Amino acid sequence: MDTKILVIGANGQLGSVLTGELQKKFGDDHVIASDLRTRENYKGIFEIIDATDIHRIQEVVTKHKITQIYHLAAILSAKGEETPLATWDINMKTLFNVLEVSRKNTIDKVFFPSSIAVFGEGAPLENTPDDAYLNPATVYGISKAAGENWAQYYFLRYGLDIRSIRYPGVIGYQSLPGGGTTDYAVDIYHKAVLKEDFNCFLKEDTMLPMIFMEDAIRATIELMEAPKESITVRTSYNIAGISFSPEEVVTEIRKLYPDFKVKYKPDFRQEIASRWPKSIDDASATQDWGWQPAFDLKDITEIMVEKLQEKYKKGSRNKEILMF
Repeated sequence: MDTKILVIGANGQLGSVLTGELQKKFGDDHVIASDLRTRENYKGIFEIIDATDIHRIQEVVTKHKITQIYHLAAILSAKGEETPLATWDINMKTLFNVLEVSRKNTIDKVFFPSSIAVFGEGAPLENTPDDAYLNPATVYGISKAAGENWAQYYFLRYGLDIRSIRYPGVIGYQSLPGGGTTDYAVDIYHKAVLKEDFNCFLKEDTMLPMIFMEDAIRATIELMEAPKESITVRTSYNIAGISFSPEEVVTEIRKLYPDFKVKYKPDFRQEIASRWPKSIDDASATQDWGWQPAFDLKDITEIMVEKLQEKYKKGSRNKEILMF
């Protein structure tokens, strides 16, 4: 069967990069990007989809004979706490719409991203395993934990091959922060390159798991390409990149920008972060589909600074940000 992929939420931090990699692998005409608004200067097939509208998803699936769906649309942790009921409604309704369209159309594979936000005080903070007790303290985490269980249910009940990764904080130069608690680790590089002071909303020693965008994308594609019989986790796989604190990032940045100034002003996101793991056990992903990270903090810092310098040199600040 000819592979035709639909990416829902293609304009987001992860979706914008993942779409491009899928195009490289399968061809522009085999990857259909979608979101609430078109992406400026996008090269490829783009469909406007409000993922809360199941009929619209069905239209696009039928029109393009879709065989795989990557469902990336969601409201993230910090933004979600501003409107908890709306976040729950949107995150769950969009997932159910994708699951129902997928089972009714015998979609080959579905990807659903989860997050370390599913962990709460019931999980060990060090080397948190896949099967740790989940009692998340944010609506985003609650919706992801529920989504994991529904993903497993649709596999067990209907045989739907849905696969998932619990992402740590994702660091990338391709887009601006999207409202997550770990997004300080993206914003801090922008401020350094712009030679601006940075106000950090976490304490300097707050250790959190992170992953470089390139590793996150590679993990996603590797998981989706793994043989069905190799997949033993039908809720969501832990993956680890590297764990670090804000002060460790600052130390690396100051090797390139010695005068970079940072003030620590913890806000409500500090409370969220304090319940999340400091490090992740991803042995299942390594065993089942060979996952291994490739980037450490030094690599990440050097690449982030280099790529952001290039971006800001291309044009005015506002114009360039809109093009990320």
